[in-house]
Amino acid sequence: VEQTSLMLTSLQTFFAIVPSGQGCNVEEDRYTERVHTIREGDTLELQCLFTGHPRPQIRWTKAGASDRLNESYQHNETLRIENISRHQGGRYYCKAENRHGVPAIRSIRVEVYYLDDPVITVHQSVGESKEQFYFERTVFLRCVANSNPPVHYTWRRGREVLSQGTDSGVEIYEPFFTQGETKILKLKNLRPQDYADYTCMSSVRNICGIEDKSAHFSLSNRTAPPSIKLLLEDPLVVNPGETITLVCVASGGDPPPTLKWVRPGGEEIPKRSVIKRGTLTIPAVTMDDGGTYTCVASNNVGNPAKKSTSILVRGLRKGRFWITPDPYHNDDNIQIGREVKISCQVEATPPEELQFSWLKNGRPLRSSERMVITHTDTDVSPGTTNLDIIDLKFTDFGTYTCVASLRNGGISEISIDVNISSTTVPPELTVPRGRSHLISQEGDTVDLQCLVSGKPKPIILWSRVEEGGAAVSTVALMPDGSAQMESYDGVLRISNVTRDMSGTYCCQTSQYNGFNVKPRKALIQLVVQFPPVVEPVYTEIRQALSRAFVLTCHLLRAHPARLLRYEWKLGSRLLTVGQLSEQQGDTEYQVRALNREGYGEYTCDITNEAGAGRCTFLVTGKANAPEFYYDTYGALWQNRPTVYGFKLQWTQMDPNAVDRILAYRLSFRQRNKHNLHKAIPIDGNIRMGELLTYNLTELIKPESYLVRLTPITRFGEGDATERIITYSRTYDIMLTREFHCGFEDEVLCLFSQDKTDVFDWTHHSASTRDTKYTPNTGPSSDHTGSKQGFYMYIETSRPRLEGDKALTNNPTYCFSFYYHMYGKHIGALNVFLRQKGQMVTDTSVWSLTGNQGNRWIQAKVDIHPTAAFQIVMEGVRGSGIEGDIAIDDVSIEEGECKDPPPNSKWTVVIHLTSSVSAATELTD
Repeated sequence: VEQTSLMLTSLQTFFAIVPSGQGCNVEEDRYTERVHTIREGDTLELQCLFTGHPRPQIRWTKAGASDRLNESYQHNETLRIENISRHQGGRYYCKAENRHGVPAIRSIRVEVYYLDDPVITVHQSVGESKEQFYFERTVFLRCVANSNPPVHYTWRRGREVLSQGTDSGVEIYEPFFTQGETKILKLKNLRPQDYADYTCMSSVRNICGIEDKSAHFSLSNRTAPPSIKLLLEDPLVVNPGETITLVCVASGGDPPPTLKWVRPGGEEIPKRSVIKRGTLTIPAVTMDDGGTYTCVASNNVGNPAKKSTSILVRGLRKGRFWITPDPYHNDDNIQIGREVKISCQVEATPPEELQFSWLKNGRPLRSSERMVITHTDTDVSPGTTNLDIIDLKFTDFGTYTCVASLRNGGISEISIDVNISSTTVPPELTVPRGRSHLISQEGDTVDLQCLVSGKPKPIILWSRVEEGGAAVSTVALMPDGSAQMESYDGVLRISNVTRDMSGTYCCQTSQYNGFNVKPRKALIQLVVQFPPVVEPVYTEIRQALSRAFVLTCHLLRAHPARLLRYEWKLGSRLLTVGQLSEQQGDTEYQVRALNREGYGEYTCDITNEAGAGRCTFLVTGKANAPEFYYDTYGALWQNRPTVYGFKLQWTQMDPNAVDRILAYRLSFRQRNKHNLHKAIPIDGNIRMGELLTYNLTELIKPESYLVRLTPITRFGEGDATERIITYSRTYDIMLTREFHCGFEDEVLCLFSQDKTDVFDWTHHSASTRDTKYTPNTGPSSDHTGSKQGFYMYIETSRPRLEGDKALTNNPTYCFSFYYHMYGKHIGALNVFLRQKGQMVTDTSVWSLTGNQGNRWIQAKVDIHPTAAFQIVMEGVRGSGIEGDIAIDDVSIEEGECKDPPPNSKWTVVIHLTSSVSAATELTD
């Protein structure tokens, strides 16, 4: 093993987001952000490219996203979203972090392009509507299509393309407030020739391959907005269980309107309903189906027509009563000689059919001077009836029954019995002795009880409250999440009680089904005890023999927080016990010199009346896992026809935490084959961040290998780590037979900048390049004609000087590329074959100088290497600033060049350097 002095502690040396899936282009927007455009429905793939050691963890997020990204891709290097929708556009962030430095974050804005079908709507100018909607009137045809990017509209009348100024009777414009989303065709004072077929073409100019779309409308003297009528009674009163049918028909409109039924507020039509054209059928109607239903007719002419009807499902519900003692005396009790009122309330549909009757002891009761029966107005809902007993006598004691019914029958009655006697008394609330302050433990079932006396017994309402002086106010939700719970027996049962349920609970009498008096209230205090909460719950500690260390268990919270005891153990062996003082928040155990018997699991239990909280410390002498280095320069080597070698590099995580690492056990195997094992001895101590190297040889092409590395100390084997070694054909272009680079990605295919040049090539597109100072040089697009496409060029304005060079390397047999050499100060473009034998030699194979015009030209050259080689492209600055040179679409193919361009044998000058040369040694 080779131990180098290189210390690796930085997070990353390269970090970028590169689209790797379907997309239209990637461009720079105002030099501040990258924008990736994609068509709606395609698959988005964003690849987060990075280097760094230890290997960073990746996390993808989206700005302002309320919905979470797919968990399966959230932590992958590649974010993949299939069938992307317009709502998924926005800024995406890739965050890379490891244990060193601050996290690295890169972002890219995703623009989702789409084009919906356009819709044509027709309107007449306000105040000109007559019986004949479009007879000698001004008409507006509005075309609307949702799109991104902004849509471009074209109007046609028949086959004639309409444009502003070509017809005095036609005006085309965009309303200011629509921001390009709408195009209006205004027909001023309709003429006979204006009665025609109109087409609105919407286009985004075939961006992302999105085809144009169109909408059609035929305008005639019959064109009219919709009108409708309902063939039913309004309101429609039905009994529960019946089938109802709502019929809506179009009485006018051209073209014929479409009909639909809706409910107010976006409420859904009953799911069991059947809709056929304008007919809505609801079988087995219930009271919940009652309400307003609206028929809407639309034909894109004028405004939609709407008509509504109400469905009233007959029924009675929510019957309740209350007793009101004499309001003229300050006394809540019923007394002989005083007045008492019995009230009865019911909700009825329809409210005007509600009728009440009263019975006393089962016999009809009529209104009299002492028995006054009144009813609220039928328009008021819910309906209420009152029985006032004036000058209560002993003979008035008995059972009074309130009977609610609907006038036309068909619905069951509601009867409410109220007993008036000497035992009819207002309620009182008390808490059983010893139950006003309850203590329970977390997880128990606890009953809160309020005893209610009186007749009739009212419903008890429970709530959580907080005492603030004399006032009591609700501040928390009940265990079921509601603000209030009901109890008929005065008991509130809470199962599996938690510490969050501690507090004050209030029980009070309900106004209904009892006395209409001031509510009676009582309070119960609930205290929930819970075991101590401690940290760390579990932690692993790596220690070498003979070292001293301290274990600390922290108390976070507990109830009760007094009389806390602690107990330290190693395995089952008791180490020490004690009691925490009220000021003490943690307990420690010290090991003065670790021996072999001191390795194991240490526990600290802190206990109170409710239970115990446990800290666990696993003390081990196992070495930490090694961390593979993934950014090795020239990792593949020994590039022979059937085998290859791989330079395996790693660092050791926290090597000084345990005893010295004596060796590593290296296991590697091909998929589905047996492991091969090797021992890698280590001399001396490994330093933090020290880069270790081991060369794997005789690996079979193109197989991948699973490599497992395990550190070994005198304690034994430590934690292992694994990685997969993959033979990539991109490292061996001789075997790929073809290579192509259009410079569309930031990583520049396999290219890199030469370290020996004077300045670097620039990665740019015509859409972002600033030509303010040098407008007469450089390309206006890439070689395919796209302004969004990328290429490499040398900037010859300041600070470049005449003769400065930029470099590029790449291997091949037939080397071809496109060049752009436009400007009066063009220098030279050169191509060299660099062969690596005992000495490195550069041989010129192609060269060109001078202005070649404002165009892209292809060059091809045959290369005949006799040893491992690289291709070097060199650009040389000319005498002035108008001398930009660009290259694009570099390709390498095995075999001689076919049909080389006429100037392929000339001589030329640029300097870039390909990472192919750094990563590959090729043999002829």
